[in-house]
Amino acid sequence: MKLRLKGNSIRLRLGQSEVQRLATIGAVEESTAFGPSAAHRFLYAVRASSEEHDGMSASLSGRCLVISIPQTEIHQWASTDQVAIRAVQPTGADTELRILIEKDFECIDAPPEESQEDAFPHPQFPLPCVVGKQN
Repeated sequence: MKLRLKGNSIRLRLGQSEVQRLATIGAVEESTAFGPSAAHRFLYAVRASSEEHDGMSASLSGRCLVISIPQTEIHQWASTDQVAIRAVQPTGADTELRILIEKDFECIDAPPEESQEDAFPHPQFPLPCVVGKQN
């Protein structure tokens, strides 16, 4: 799961196994260590919610960021070619938080050290690319 924070926006990209886990188990979690103890870990998670009327939302508690998505939205997203789930969450009088959850596609020009094995096939390249094979 990849996390990007920029201003008042959150973007998460999930690989195939993470989307499947979210749809079947109801949660996907990651953490980033900033030091040797558990107190120095930042946790982020996407979790299924039974609250259908509330839509997708984000919450922050201590060192944990949680994105909650209604279970029906997760199943719709996971079982179709729908790429993303979007929401806008009010955060104050004149501000809002934009939330975007996407399926992670293979990068066209990914660095060789970046694994692509769990990424969704890129829609612009329907056939697998075989390096070194000429037609």
